Amino acid sequence: MAGLYLHIPFCTQRCVYCDFYFVTTQRTTAPFVRAMEAEIEAYGREFGTQEPVETLYLGGGTPSLLPLEEVAHLIAAVEQHFDTSALAEVTLEMNPENATPDYLRGLKALGVTRLSLGIQSFFADDLAFMNRAHDAAQAEAAVEAVGAVFDDFSVDLIFGLPEQPFEYWGANLEKAVRLGAPHLSTYSLTIEDRTPLAKQVALGRVSPVTDETMRERFLFTMEFLTARGFDHYEVCSFSKPGHRSRHNQGYWRHRNYLGFGPSAHAFWKTTRSLAHRWSNVRHLGRYQALLEQHELPLDEREQIPPDALADEHILLSLRLMEEGLDLARLRDEYGVDLRLEKRAALADLERGGLVTVTDDRVRLTREGAVVADAVALKLIG
Repeated sequence: MAGLYLHIPFCTQRCVYCDFYFVTTQRTTAPFVRAMEAEIEAYGREFGTQEPVETLYLGGGTPSLLPLEEVAHLIAAVEQHFDTSALAEVTLEMNPENATPDYLRGLKALGVTRLSLGIQSFFADDLAFMNRAHDAAQAEAAVEAVGAVFDDFSVDLIFGLPEQPFEYWGANLEKAVRLGAPHLSTYSLTIEDRTPLAKQVALGRVSPVTDETMRERFLFTMEFLTARGFDHYEVCSFSKPGHRSRHNQGYWRHRNYLGFGPSAHAFWKTTRSLAHRWSNVRHLGRYQALLEQHELPLDEREQIPPDALADEHILLSLRLMEEGLDLARLRDEYGVDLRLEKRAALADLERGGLVTVTDDRVRLTREGAVVADAVALKLIG
């Protein structure tokens, strides 16, 4: 089954670390919604009956800036042009300042089943550094408001901010748990090119934390949350039983997905060895203009060679902490015998305490999760 992702590119202001495509000057969202409806219809003609849709995810940007009636239009377009008979999860990303009781109840009435709440921190100093639009009081109030309406929701938190005391990070986790969040996504602060944070670092105004500090924060996170009943099911994701993100698991399991909106990406595999990836233009005006002319807003499209497809599967599967990389599936579907081709690398990683190899699966240890990408790079190519 497939997943659909709708990129809503509107924000009230720019967060210091963000490299996603967004705009902050748009006064009306109606033309964008009409364009996205047209894009959904166009792809529905090609893919609408190929696979049932299991998950729908509205991300951004800030989808919670859309009025309820426009959210309704987008969900209706998906239901009209795709097979949603198996739709099990509809997620919408929300900023705390938008979490009003009326808006939350309206989303639930429209069929949204899950919210992803961009808290990032409960501390004023952290929020000011990140240039978030909400304050500490709104952060806490938002979790309470969301929890009063939705049983299923996630809280995003960022660790590794420059000069962030260790006590702040521990308190962030403690508060999220105390407020009843059934799912947490915890991310280390990453310095991406062409962001305000990257510029500050280049000018020497901000000093990134050390790798050892990041390691300590992440190890603490894993220990803290698993001790409180959370399943560490993906490198950055922790869930109480029954609250895992189905949509994100689709990415990590290398399932098909379609992306709509400016800068959105898609991946579609038709056979074991044939898959394509494509992306949309990274410009709202061009995106809307192309769809008004009945043209798809494509930027790049590529066929993924079988060896690259296998490498991608390894990278994604390793992120699933419990499932890990299924070596038999890798052999059968991708023609790669990792035990034979990477025997020495697997042995080195296992001796180093970064992976375990059991039951024909490779799984990251906690230390391995800290350096997950580096572990994967040892096993690809």
